[in-house]
Amino acid sequence: MTCYSHSRISTFEQCKYKYKLQYIDRVKVDIPTTIECFMGDMVHQALEKLYSMLKFQKTMSIEEVIIFYNTLWQKEYVPEILVAKASQGLTAEDYRKMGEKFIIDYYFKHTPFDDIKILGLETQDRMQLPDGNFWHVRIDKLGFDDNGNYYVCDYKTNSRMKAQADADTDRQLAMYSLWVAKKFSDARKVILRWHMLAFNKDVESVRDEADLDKLQYEIVDEIKKIEAATEFPTNKTALCNYCVFKDICPVFGHKIALESKEPEQKPELKLTAEEGKALVDEYAKIEEEIKVRTEQKNSIGEKLIEFALNEGIETIYGSNINASVTSKKKVVLPEGENKERLFAIIKNKGLWDELSMLNYPKFNSRAKKGELDSTIMSNISIAEDWNVRTRKKD
Repeated sequence: MTCYSHSRISTFEQCKYKYKLQYIDRVKVDIPTTIECFMGDMVHQALEKLYSMLKFQKTMSIEEVIIFYNTLWQKEYVPEILVAKASQGLTAEDYRKMGEKFIIDYYFKHTPFDDIKILGLETQDRMQLPDGNFWHVRIDKLGFDDNGNYYVCDYKTNSRMKAQADADTDRQLAMYSLWVAKKFSDARKVILRWHMLAFNKDVESVRDEADLDKLQYEIVDEIKKIEAATEFPTNKTALCNYCVFKDICPVFGHKIALESKEPEQKPELKLTAEEGKALVDEYAKIEEEIKVRTEQKNSIGEKLIEFALNEGIETIYGSNINASVTSKKKVVLPEGENKERLFAIIKNKGLWDELSMLNYPKFNSRAKKGELDSTIMSNISIAEDWNVRTRKKD
């Protein structure tokens, strides 16, 4: 049985290729982490230190917490950490200062830190899922109050404020609340609390038993997809800029080769990186010419139709080629409720099977995912089809 986590499943949902590299192949890369993750980890450890000292009835001063944070930063920081926004002028030092501000704001907002009694910090455990697999439980801060309320708290250093709707559908803390409810029988209510450090605000949510049961089985379904996966395609998004595997990803392989100052040492390749770049430029140039010429063609076609209609003729003679202008009828289906009404009439007349056709896009999608019955799948084949698309650089 495998131990899954919110981050593991999120990685599969974000990019299956990244999932393969990280969790199946366990590829080691030169980039240890991103500066956002590193800063978040340093802040977490500083706040953990603050609360761990409270167990001994010692309240650290804000100066002591900041000294701990900066000392830890200097000890753990390495130049290989990815600063994705370096091109925007941001440095690791900017992130260090940001984390420092998060701690200071949190400290003065929550002092004297007695709103809840602390049960655990960076709680580590695992919980069995209905399919026999396990779920990794790591709670930043777990506590309770005198009213039987338990609190699952998470520190977030995100630059985007968590909306209430997102909190009410969040998977990570909801699963932790399920663990809390099972572990502590006196829990009257489990409150999920996100400390949004960038905004010095808290967001809370509560789930009922039905929500949690549904969530468990949704996760089990997602795990089935992961364990049945045989293909792990890339998925290019804005998050790629924060991926530690970017340098070895086929989406960016050519870009990395172009940016590299090292000469190419791949004699087996028929084209160099620069030759590949030239091909793209030529392809895009032709593509643009086709677009322009197509627009010109359509415009001239409209004029030919207008000329033929005005003259009452069907053929227009050129120097060596003639153009025939003919018309054909086309059926325009109604929209909305009128469309549904038409379909109902066709079905009532017993003509639906004769007039309807296979929904190919839907069939195609389900077939590629292997979601159709085995008797159907055995009568079709999945072929590789390649195409080239162009778009402007990011």
